Amino acid sequence: MSPIFGFRFIVSMEPRNNTAGLEFLLLELTEDPALRSLIFSLFLSMYLVTILGNLLIILAVNSDPHLHTPMYFLLSNLSFTDICLSKITIPKRMVNIQSQSRTISYTGCLSQVFFVLAFLVLENCFLTAMAYDRYVAICHPLMYTIIMNPSLCVTLVLISLGISSVDDFLHTLMVLRLSFCTDLHIPHFFCGLAQVIKSASSDTLINNILVYFFSIILAGSSLSGIIFSYTHIVSSLLAMPSPGRKYKAFSTSGSYLLVDFLFYGTGFGVFFSSAVTESSRKTEVASVMYTVVPQMLNPFIYSLRNKDMRKALRKILSRITFFR
Repeated sequence: MSPIFGFRFIVSMEPRNNTAGLEFLLLELTEDPALRSLIFSLFLSMYLVTILGNLLIILAVNSDPHLHTPMYFLLSNLSFTDICLSKITIPKRMVNIQSQSRTISYTGCLSQVFFVLAFLVLENCFLTAMAYDRYVAICHPLMYTIIMNPSLCVTLVLISLGISSVDDFLHTLMVLRLSFCTDLHIPHFFCGLAQVIKSASSDTLINNILVYFFSIILAGSSLSGIIFSYTHIVSSLLAMPSPGRKYKAFSTSGSYLLVDFLFYGTGFGVFFSSAVTESSRKTEVASVMYTVVPQMLNPFIYSLRNKDMRKALRKILSRITFFR
């Protein structure tokens, strides 16, 4: 046999990652038709509340000149991120429930991995930027307009997009090199990065190292910045002589802190439930709490505890009622 034919034989024997027709099986929530309808209605309700609530926040911020401030600019970006994150995960789950199918294509699964990771990192960055905004507003009020100028706000958003893009593309490219067998079960209601890596039949050591490395770096730096900000905020609030100003600052900062607690608390819940328990149901509940519940509750937390936001929302609702 000539060297050319020998070379061809060697190449043909190498494993290939053939993804044509490859499908993943998502977790089946229930086999009971009555419960299936109830779960569908629950997901639909959460989806509509999330979309409408965050859309109202964006409309209020853009329509009311009093809300054209750095705080509400960052809030509107967070609301947009919440809308995108919900649109990626919930509709596919509802389609699967209605069609009684658990399958998702390889392309669809990788798309979910890409966009879910991107918007989760974005949310992480925006929450950190909003904590910094509150730190400057309360601890350095005389310098607030100078420090939190429009250029810095745009820069913070661009930096967040840059961090999200680099992290997302790196993880997605590393997933594309993995090989998969035919029996692919994802114990979640959507395709998450960690679950897709676990389903791979090839070596995933580098993927796992990158996941833990970037998770520690991103979550650690964000949590450190948030803890630093709110520690100084609490100290400044306790030193304020005016009870009225102190209450207003406590109310605003409390809303932001509650959102941070929901996001990071449920995120750690997903991590520990995946590491400690083998129960797919518990992991499923934790993933819903992380990727659905905080995004649904954010508009209520920000609007109900913020007088300016409530005024802007009332104006929008009155205009909608008038046009009817």
